[in-house]
Amino acid sequence: MSKDRPYALTIAGLDPSGGAGILADIKTFEQHKVNGFAISTANTIQTENQFYEIQWTDLSFVIRSIETLLLNYKISVVKIGIVSSLHDLNQIVSTIKLLSPLTKIVWDPVLKSTTKFEFTNIEDHLDLNKILSKIDLITPNYHEAKILFPDFISNENRFSTNILLKGGHNEKALGTDRLFLKDEILELLPSDKNCFEKHGSGCVLSSAIASNLALNQTLKEACKNAKIYIENYLSSTSTLIGYHYV
Repeated sequence: MSKDRPYALTIAGLDPSGGAGILADIKTFEQHKVNGFAISTANTIQTENQFYEIQWTDLSFVIRSIETLLLNYKISVVKIGIVSSLHDLNQIVSTIKLLSPLTKIVWDPVLKSTTKFEFTNIEDHLDLNKILSKIDLITPNYHEAKILFPDFISNENRFSTNILLKGGHNEKALGTDRLFLKDEILELLPSDKNCFEKHGSGCVLSSAIASNLALNQTLKEACKNAKIYIENYLSSTSTLIGYHYV
């Protein structure tokens, strides 16, 4: 591996179609010239438009994998995808921060598949806020934000992490993302590209942000440049699986 490239790690599910999860993340890392590592939280049986089955990886195996990589490599950023519970998320985040306090963490809270399969049950919002205080950025869509933060609209400036609220499901401003930082809110407007719906687009966006953070971009720069990347991906084909390219 080239010593000139930073290291990024994805901890997410394995989607055999390659459109989402760790396969999509690794493709995105490579396009950004970032060395990518991957730990699978689950194996799935699915295509780009059908979800059939999931087999979760034992948490102790995931934790040992994280420990092995963090003790052997200087990993700049970790992107987290599907996890089975807040308990597992907390254990993963706590392990990362214990072994590598300066490593940035991006969580893409994929709570349900597009076919309504529920991945993560949000049992306790108080526990969630404690976990989020250890995370640098989360990237929910509008549906996920309502589950994570029931009072999001009235309480949008009082959260314990930075939030990129994706605009793909915002009927009032389709494609406009909103980045909630501690001291400001930025709107990331869509371009005039002809974009098509894609399986795993949230995975690609969050791993693009993680890549940019690994390349020492600020959070603002990372999100702005990731939006350019995801729009290129969304416009690459008219099918549910896109092409990764620079």
